[in-house]
Amino acid sequence: MFSFDAHAQRYPSQRSLVYGRKGMVATTQPLAAQAGIEALRAGGNAIDAAIATAACLAVVEPTGCGIGGDAFALVWTDGKLHGLNSSGQAPHAADPDALRAKGLSKLPVRGWEGVTIPGIPAAWNALAKRFGRLPLAQSMRYAIEYASEGFPVSPTIVRVWEKEFALLKEYAHRSDFEPIFQTFGHEGNAPKAGDICRLPDHARTLEAIAQTDARAFYQGELAERIDAFSKQYGGWLRATDLEHYEPQWVEPIGINYRGYDIWEIPPNGQGIVALMALNILKGFELSHKENIDNYHLQIEAIKLAFADAFACVSDPRHMSCSVPDMLSDAYADERRRMIDMRRAHLPYPGKPQDGGTVYLATADGEGNRVSFTQSNFRGFGSGLVVPGTGIALHNRGCCFSLDKTSPNCLEPDKKPYHTIIPGFITKGGHAVAPFGVMGAYMQPQGHVQVVTGLVDFGLNPQEALDAPRWQWMEGNTVHLEHGLESFIARGLAVRGHDIHIAHDSLSFGRGQIIANLENGAFCGATEMRADGHIAVW
Repeated sequence: MFSFDAHAQRYPSQRSLVYGRKGMVATTQPLAAQAGIEALRAGGNAIDAAIATAACLAVVEPTGCGIGGDAFALVWTDGKLHGLNSSGQAPHAADPDALRAKGLSKLPVRGWEGVTIPGIPAAWNALAKRFGRLPLAQSMRYAIEYASEGFPVSPTIVRVWEKEFALLKEYAHRSDFEPIFQTFGHEGNAPKAGDICRLPDHARTLEAIAQTDARAFYQGELAERIDAFSKQYGGWLRATDLEHYEPQWVEPIGINYRGYDIWEIPPNGQGIVALMALNILKGFELSHKENIDNYHLQIEAIKLAFADAFACVSDPRHMSCSVPDMLSDAYADERRRMIDMRRAHLPYPGKPQDGGTVYLATADGEGNRVSFTQSNFRGFGSGLVVPGTGIALHNRGCCFSLDKTSPNCLEPDKKPYHTIIPGFITKGGHAVAPFGVMGAYMQPQGHVQVVTGLVDFGLNPQEALDAPRWQWMEGNTVHLEHGLESFIARGLAVRGHDIHIAHDSLSFGRGQIIANLENGAFCGATEMRADGHIAVW
């Protein structure tokens, strides 16, 4: 367990730790969190609660996830940690040469080129079948009710909704983009906070998924409608791609960080970035948190880790780098020697981008724990909604490269580099905490900052989330969240970091933590950067 002062107030917050014994759900939207608790009260376990919460988030937070996205999960049950990779591969008809012939050097963010096979419905079903106690239809009933009867839109989601609609206006003349405005438009615009939003197409689709254990999405009527929409507008996705899709149960990867085991999903996910950075950092003694050396070391370690990830991480069938080698102590020693305490360096390719994702953590009184994340990638994803279904197709494929020398180069039936990463902490073979910080390439950076906050600096879980964050962008450019001490910004600038103070916290991630206590109870923390909520029993 962590050693922390639950009453400390080192960072301004209106939130306190929340304690529970029988059940807890921590996520970014109150209605979704409460749905998870209702599933527990109905006789479900933490896995059923995660499904109920995730399905609701696909309705009440459509700017971060949807029915047509991907999902990853870490599940602790019966003393063992299990990993689920429910990310989709490129369609069989994907043609990178056709994109190069158009003069493209990268895949477009919006439109058909970035659409890969959605994995979210398969994830819900896989979790229910292997570890759940309730039928999928029972766990999903809350999401169906909210979609059918309507729900009041929460404030942070409104901000993202408005931003997304502003970006999508340039596609408003295209007929294949009409369904997104019809589905998510509120009298033609983004809704306002408190407006009642009804999504009847979502309700019908979710009902079909629930009643068929997701078969309707991958083999039935929904698959046929996705196929027809894609064919109509020249997309690559076909019913045969959906029919052959299967989520993958995988062995989590981890490292030991100062006595705690930190776990992530293996590639094609980018969780390895957080692990590599922590592996580098454990060779240094980190002093008190508000110290320039501490910030410099974390930023430099993240840059080194991203350098390797951008060069190596892809579908594991196409990686030339070995995950054990990348996480070895010997390699961490080698990379650690590249850090110069006097100045910033430039050891990497690539350029991180913002994204839209949701994260949730659940716990029950039997010891089950779930760390779960699902995403459309960029807000509403590709901007394409299958008519009459509410299915917003994600744009995860825009993480592929068109560089033929890259292990992450687009190919048919290949999974792309993936940003969504649930995290988990254990110690001595016992669960300590499911945790996560969402936000595209901010995610491993958030994981590093949360873990060091908990382990190195003795912050309690709420403080670890509340503390102002940094975010490496590209080159030596680093964004610092407002509220961070000004002497840190000045000190980093002296060492060559290109420092920018960001006054909007949306890009710094939104996280949740549920930490076990020695007496068998647990405590939860949620983000002040979102409409975060902890439902407890």
